[in-house]
Amino acid sequence: MLYPLIFQPVFRRYLWGGRRLESVLGKKIGEGNDYAESWEIVDRGADQSVVLHGKLAGSTLNDLVTEYAVELFGKQHPWKQFPLLFKFLDANRSLSVQVHPDDAQAARLDPPDLGKTEAWFVLESQPGSNVYAGLRPGVDREMLARKIANGETESCLHQFQPRVGDCIFIPAGTVHALGEGLLVAEIQQASDTTFRLYDWDRRDADGRSRQLHIQESLEIADYESGPVGPQTPLPTDNAARVRLVTCDKFVLERWSLSESGTIPAVDSCHLLAILSGSLEIEHDSVPTPLGAGQTMVIPASCVGTRFTPLQPTVLLDIWLP
Repeated sequence: MLYPLIFQPVFRRYLWGGRRLESVLGKKIGEGNDYAESWEIVDRGADQSVVLHGKLAGSTLNDLVTEYAVELFGKQHPWKQFPLLFKFLDANRSLSVQVHPDDAQAARLDPPDLGKTEAWFVLESQPGSNVYAGLRPGVDREMLARKIANGETESCLHQFQPRVGDCIFIPAGTVHALGEGLLVAEIQQASDTTFRLYDWDRRDADGRSRQLHIQESLEIADYESGPVGPQTPLPTDNAARVRLVTCDKFVLERWSLSESGTIPAVDSCHLLAILSGSLEIEHDSVPTPLGAGQTMVIPASCVGTRFTPLQPTVLLDIWLP
């Protein structure tokens, strides 16, 4: 029988990372100033979340998908791989400008992959930090190709300075980048297929620039949707919850809690990420404390799981539609 699950994070170090996974989110990381991502929930080949507690300690997320699919997902979701990946990102430096394929485009790759639709929730934004999301009005494939060739890629990008609490929805095909100084939570399809079209003319210690994928990016970029801005939070039937994203890959809500309650039954697992405060999750009379920066998966079979805030608490709730 499954129970609410906490997993060991998987850390990723890249040249654009920093130290805020530790200083802000309380992660136990090693030395160095390049800790870029904390993969909280992942099931991608060798990259696996591992259960930290209880009778299933040491099991990978894929083990659970294989052995407990109906309990984990509910009857509507017979997945062979956990279809979402949740992470925290510390953009101490700007990320490359990139674009991801949709499911149909990714299925034609060698090897095939999932597409990548994603959403960001801004946890920290330093003065002058920018989000790049979507193309400016009037930018078509011909113009984008010409600007890339002339070293003027940035002139094609819609950009804005986000606020803490903003949610930015990035469907597959959206040209995008996180700018320097941002700390975000990200929910995405469990894909790592990325095409880079610009990397700010950076070079590594050996003087080499990163590989770009210009033709692939031009092929899959969305030239119709135009600029992307923050989502407008929508009210739900519960005043403590607002809907940030509803799409065919995931549903994302922000909860602001001060009173006890029950996790809604939606015939799906819930992925909870604590952004501030702390609470207890109780299932079968067993309480489990969670604090800021921690993440939990509540299986679909854990109907009636309760939460009790220990202080005012803000969290993200994500589930499969």
